[in-house]
Amino acid sequence: MSGSDAPRVILVAGTTETGRIDGISAAGASREALLHTPGADAELLTFGDVVRAPAVPVSPTGCPTPAVVTRAVRELLDFDVTVVDGGLARPTGAPTVSVGAKPGRDIREADPVQTAPGAFTAGREFGRALPDERVVVGETIPGGTTTAMAVLRALGEDGIETSSSLPENPLDLKREVVEEAFASSEIEPGQAAHTPELAVRFVGDPVLAVASGLVAGALESGTEVVLGGGTQLLAVAALVRHAGVPRPATLATTSYLAGDVPGLESAAAALDLDLTVSDPGFDAPEAGPLSAFADGVGKEGAAMGGALALADEAGRLDAVIDATLDVLDRVTDRERKRERGD
Repeated sequence: MSGSDAPRVILVAGTTETGRIDGISAAGASREALLHTPGADAELLTFGDVVRAPAVPVSPTGCPTPAVVTRAVRELLDFDVTVVDGGLARPTGAPTVSVGAKPGRDIREADPVQTAPGAFTAGREFGRALPDERVVVGETIPGGTTTAMAVLRALGEDGIETSSSLPENPLDLKREVVEEAFASSEIEPGQAAHTPELAVRFVGDPVLAVASGLVAGALESGTEVVLGGGTQLLAVAALVRHAGVPRPATLATTSYLAGDVPGLESAAAALDLDLTVSDPGFDAPEAGPLSAFADGVGKEGAAMGGALALADEAGRLDAVIDATLDVLDRVTDRERKRERGD
């Protein structure tokens, strides 16, 4: 699988102020760095390095962004990447498709994603127009598992628990944030069933609006869709189903995410998703810094699960560790040169 016979990977990149709540996300070394993470991930997938972003994203403990894994698989398989602007708060050097999404506010504020209905509709039109037979859709948005939890509750899908980029999922904090979101919202849990745009507008984030619209449109046009990610992509699937699109799809995720969500298989089945789980072997001694993923940091994101599934299909999964370490070495070396002013 390479070049024209590999599916297109579509990364929806955006931001929500929810991600800056202390203790919510590990998708950045600091609260300010979180705002640059989606744009940096887009640049990594597109160019193999950051361009306008100040640095390659890492967690507070130093775990690299999952985008380095997706980039490594791209170099192995040569698939095309399209980045859709799902509400970026900081500029990116990657070429992007615009569907009118704006950065999301903290979901504890009233009406945090006012552009959700328009972005959902525009995303749907874009998805319908895609010429590809098969696409992999992923996301990058710090704080997205918390907004996904709120959206699932708004839809009445209470049986799905969301994961975390942190080793210990801060569920109590997330639930507290979600309760505060509904307290300030115009909707109550379950009230947005069959009106996905409103669920996202009042308690969600712009990436969910764009990704669900895009997936709905792609499925409606007959495109095969792989949701490359974790529980945020389950929320996308739920939004698609509540938009009245029944066509089956696939959820492709990592073994680290699957191990963190005991009900993942049943949740996927309830949404008519085939589940594919890939283990890249990052717990091996030769994986070096990638072992942080196996330890539960950043378990998923930036379409990593989808990319690993493609590598597995192509018989290249055993090449992912070396390819990812090569990407890491390259970007780290360039970062040091930039710091020195070389």
